[in-house]
Amino acid sequence: MRAPRPLSPLDPPALERLALRYVERFATTRGKLAAYLTRKVRERGWAGEAPADPAAVAQRMAALGYVDDRAFADLKGASLARRGYGARRVADTLRAAGVDADDAAEAMEQARAAAWDSALRLAQRRRIGPFAAQEVHDPKVRERHLSALLRAGHDMTTARRIVSAAPGEIPDAD
Repeated sequence: MRAPRPLSPLDPPALERLALRYVERFATTRGKLAAYLTRKVRERGWAGEAPADPAAVAQRMAALGYVDDRAFADLKGASLARRGYGARRVADTLRAAGVDADDAAEAMEQARAAAWDSALRLAQRRRIGPFAAQEVHDPKVRERHLSALLRAGHDMTTARRIVSAAPGEIPDAD
């Protein structure tokens, strides 16, 4: 068996091609694209005359409209809310993706507005509180249910209201 051929070091045109290939395949942010390009330069080396600047390439992709942090934040926030995650989890995910506060503002507003519905969606999926088959009296099980809602990014008040709801009795959002 032959050893794989070593990859040649990157230069500015190769870095651009790599960035274009990445943004055509994935919805991404400037931060994630810059991190990807930095990793590739570290793995393959750099053959350009000037030092590699992945952040500038990511900024150029954003200027061309290939990367849109605000659209990414809106789509990711809506996706997480549909899956039952709360505003805190949405904020953490967007921060980890490199989305700044200005671009994440609208997505966070929507996540806060949909917090109750998201919590109910998660409770239904996990069969917690009003969606349980029978009332849970075991404190350890109730604590596990509460922890699941808190890990999903919901606030303590919302989580407690849902966990303490009797099966079949969906509490109203206050």
